[in-house]
Amino acid sequence: MARVLILSSYVASSRVGGGAQALALARLGIEPILIPTVLFGRHPGHGPPGGRAVEPEVMAEMLEGVAAQGLYAALDAVITGHFSTPEQVELAAKAIGEVRAASAARIVVDPIMGDDGRLYVREPVAAAIARELVPRADLVAPNAWELGRLTGVAVEDPKSALAAARRLGKPTLVSSVRSGDDIGVLYVDARQVWLGSHASAPAAPHGVGDLLTALFTAGLAEGLPVPETFRAAVSGVAEAVLAAAGAPELAVQALPRELAASPRVKVEFVHG
Repeated sequence: MARVLILSSYVASSRVGGGAQALALARLGIEPILIPTVLFGRHPGHGPPGGRAVEPEVMAEMLEGVAAQGLYAALDAVITGHFSTPEQVELAAKAIGEVRAASAARIVVDPIMGDDGRLYVREPVAAAIARELVPRADLVAPNAWELGRLTGVAVEDPKSALAAARRLGKPTLVSSVRSGDDIGVLYVDARQVWLGSHASAPAAPHGVGDLLTALFTAGLAEGLPVPETFRAAVSGVAEAVLAAAGAPELAVQALPRELAASPRVKVEFVHG
């Protein structure tokens, strides 16, 4: 059984962050190990979330427990997501170093910083993510705005997303890329560029980017080729958004129990 370490948020009643990723991975038969960075009752977009950030000392002790169990050597991937403090980011960077020393796990960094032109996290947190985590990543999974912030290239369409990903210089999975009237996802590495798109929903639920990162990581952890992984991940997100039917929360429980393509998603090879 594949194992994935998740360093991100836990939100009790909202299907977002590390909690949603853990549910999605478990549904696919992958063992998630979640180290929470915040403990909230609900998504802040609904109002005061209830709860608080996890103290760095607690996070460090949880990581020490996982390491002491010998699980770093058994990991297939690590996902980093939401952080509340620079100290948490530094702990994540330290853990990545220890995981790399113990295994060949893929490091997937979702640089959760903001969207629509504004930061969701404090500036020191965003700076720490860019400084400490992005350089350590095997795959970076930003939304279009975050990719633009990381590279200084405004991302407005697939062409500009490709240019920004090339400047980042790492395998990149970019979400929320406008492709005509559709919403798209672009995957870029040194050898291949893939664009997946589907019809935009009138109102997308929270957590779409989190789910995309989880599903793509699942394919990597299972050793699937990038084209198959990409098609299945974008398809899973499209189906989950459709199943939400305009509700504010993702229908993670509606996901299939294996990665699969969807006829609702158009995927094309792009010659970069």
